[in-house]
Amino acid sequence: MGFGLITIIENKATLLDLGVLKPGRVADGYKRLQLIFNTVSGIITKYQPTDFAIEAPFYGKNVQSMLKLGRAQGVAIAAAMRHGLEVTEYSPKKIKQSITGNGNADKEQVMKMLQTILSFKENPKHFDATDALAVAMCHHFQCSSPLGKISKGLKGWDDFIKNNPERIRKK
Repeated sequence: MGFGLITIIENKATLLDLGVLKPGRVADGYKRLQLIFNTVSGIITKYQPTDFAIEAPFYGKNVQSMLKLGRAQGVAIAAAMRHGLEVTEYSPKKIKQSITGNGNADKEQVMKMLQTILSFKENPKHFDATDALAVAMCHHFQCSSPLGKISKGLKGWDDFIKNNPERIRKK
């Protein structure tokens, strides 16, 4: 599982850190989940982020892999919530579209575009790290978009009408 952190100063994103959580060869799956929780908590404590975004689970053919990924993501989300962070999820297609303009871009295209956007040259060892960084950038783009601010937190037309009564025209 990768992680990527950016800092925003005057609406400009800068790479803060990226890497991969490596729980090692812990035989006990529950201990591995505890290690992920503790590592994510440590990163949050160290960097004090204001937002937490994660890639939404995608559907794969291997059920066991999906189960393990879902548990790891759930533990990471629990760590974020434990630290009072609101969690936002983005689909893989939305992330790729946000970074490259192509929802079907491959991992290398995403990495190259991130290198351009964030001005870093080194190639990370694992695409999991750049995937996580792409989630952070996608979240920044969504939050800084005027359209993202309008729709954030609304749950359909009823919610919009309730929150914007001045926009209702009566005939």
